[in-house]
Amino acid sequence: MTIEMLTDQDLPAAMRQISDSVDAVFADILVTPPGASERLYEAMRYAAIGGGKRMRPLLVAASARLFDVAPQNALLAGVAVECVHVHSLVHDDLPCMDDDDLRRGRPTLHKRFDEATAVLAGDALLALAFGLLARSETHADPLVRAELISTLASSAGASGMASGQMMDMAAVDATLDMDAVVQLQQLKTGAMIGWCVDAGAALGAADADQRAALTHYAQCVSVAFQIADDLLDVEGDEQTVGKRLRKDDDQGKQTLVRMLGRESARNYASGLVDRAVSSLSSFGPAADLLRSIAHFSINRDR
Repeated sequence: MTIEMLTDQDLPAAMRQISDSVDAVFADILVTPPGASERLYEAMRYAAIGGGKRMRPLLVAASARLFDVAPQNALLAGVAVECVHVHSLVHDDLPCMDDDDLRRGRPTLHKRFDEATAVLAGDALLALAFGLLARSETHADPLVRAELISTLASSAGASGMASGQMMDMAAVDATLDMDAVVQLQQLKTGAMIGWCVDAGAALGAADADQRAALTHYAQCVSVAFQIADDLLDVEGDEQTVGKRLRKDDDQGKQTLVRMLGRESARNYASGLVDRAVSSLSSFGPAADLLRSIAHFSINRDR
């Protein structure tokens, strides 16, 4: 399975194409076997196939495009990070975490199956991510594959996404300053977005300056993306967004929207997008898709 990435004018088409390609890979590698594992695979398929914006695989592919990486390599790395993302959503929705009944407009995994199956399906998807990165089809050089595995483990674990989620849970009815809120978002959302753009660079043997520019892009986009999520939580339509809203206010969580106000938060997010776009200047037109993704991150309804 291959995917050819598109230009900025084709962002909607690129999103459809990456979504179709990711679904096709999931359908191929998650064929339900008969026997004791059947229910687990059914749960993994339910969680992974046919939903979400696939923004993380798209970021991998858009970054890899800068360095003429084979589309197949970018796609497999993108599916790997999507496995981690879906794992995190499955676990976040559990009663012990966010306790959500709806995800992407349909029952959450623990509601469709049961809590134990949801935990196991999330665990299995996390393990699948590293198995995919270890495949020679992801990259011929084992050192590149080892780097991808190591950095994804760091981005998803106690120094990245997991710490961000821990901070988020602790933020209920807590008083945080702006720096703490930004740090929380950089960990919970930013670590994985950072991995995505750096993965494309790693696959393409980018130099240190190129990787630094992409890191700055990811840091800005991740905070802007989270502000957009927080605005949707306040202003969005549950049927359109596909999940329960107004949670942050109900739980007393500090967000940049609550701290700055809606319009100031919008302006702050817009400034972050401008900074993200500026960081791509050295890449020329080849980075148009990344620029378009940055603008889309704050101009969406779900």
